[in-house]
Amino acid sequence: MGASQSVSEKSIHEFRVKDYKAKDVDLSVYKGKVLLVVNVASKCGLTDSNYIQLTELYNKYKDKGFEILAFPCNQFLKQEPGSSEQAQEFACTRYKAEYPIFHKVRVNGPDAAPVYKFLKAHKSGFLGSRIKWNFTKFLVDKEGTVLARYGPTTAPLTIEADIQKALGDK
Repeated sequence: MGASQSVSEKSIHEFRVKDYKAKDVDLSVYKGKVLLVVNVASKCGLTDSNYIQLTELYNKYKDKGFEILAFPCNQFLKQEPGSSEQAQEFACTRYKAEYPIFHKVRVNGPDAAPVYKFLKAHKSGFLGSRIKWNFTKFLVDKEGTVLARYGPTTAPLTIEADIQKALGDK
């Protein structure tokens, strides 16, 4: 089953995903932007701190070519139990998230979303390629190459220098 982790795509921009309304989104629309891809959950102990800091980072860098792509995931203790629409409403209402909240995905196992197979194949973490928990973050450069992976307990604001570097902000 190791072959399921092999991916032929060279860039995140080669993928199509579903938005929270299940409409197709071609990730090539993000070419030229630095991306932070995060698997999110609304009922996790890490929810509050992560969403607050993600919104802060987004507001600070969105006009400089930075985008956050949030993918709700219910794989970890069923901490994102509602629909994709409910996950989007939660993030946008409670945390004023203006970045895209996509359709719920699986991030591990044979049914993992292809975009997550790509991310994990390019940057493994503490548990190998498996996503450990909610709020695992991947930093992707303007060309769609995965630069770094951060664990769930890494606070978004602690990676600000990496984001600045990827943006070309010294």
